Amino acid sequence: MNTPAAETTWIDRFDGLRRLPPDLRQTLASGSAIVTLPSGAAVFGPGQSADNLLLLLEGTVRVSQASETGREVFLYRVHAGESCVLTTACMLAFEDYAADGVAETDVTAVAIPRATFDDLVARSPVFREFVFTAYSRRITDLFALIDDIVFQRMDVRLAARLLELADAQGAIHATHQVLATELGTAREVISRTLGEFHRRGWIEQARGKVQLRDRSGLSRLARSDHASVSGL
Repeated sequence: MNTPAAETTWIDRFDGLRRLPPDLRQTLASGSAIVTLPSGAAVFGPGQSADNLLLLLEGTVRVSQASETGREVFLYRVHAGESCVLTTACMLAFEDYAADGVAETDVTAVAIPRATFDDLVARSPVFREFVFTAYSRRITDLFALIDDIVFQRMDVRLAARLLELADAQGAIHATHQVLATELGTAREVISRTLGEFHRRGWIEQARGKVQLRDRSGLSRLARSDHASVSGL
């Protein structure tokens, strides 16, 4: 569903765009559109062209990539107030997507088409700074992800991810396979590690759900590179 982005008020929700002068604010608003997507909808996929830069107003988009063997690796999430670094990279390089973006929740976003994007990148130092600041920040996050996968223990990473994904009631609605995909490992590893967390009284498990029981225990593990969870 698309609606004209005639108002400029959404621009103020993005720190880097607030400094745009009035004429360029109007160019950005009139040259873009607000789009809505339901939970589970494909935002983009491998082989598709990047025709619009999406700035999220509400919801979450999950970006992942599949290997030739079919194994899926979680890359990052785009939250409200953020843009997608992969989309930015593809638009700047005129390349197609090589990963999947899926709406994890109902999503509302501003779609900035290539013509408007190219115009503002060329004309506005403020817009260029916004684009490249977001890009560099996410690239740093991706390097941190690589560091985690290569060097950090799985129990430490899982503890941190459970704390990140938990809602206000401490519930994580995700299967063992989903958590394995999140962390780039096998389901059996996640099951074994969750079993140890359960034994320690940190969590309870149900079908498709993990309930936190002791956040402090998980937090101590997540903060420690040297903690040891026996039997993993």
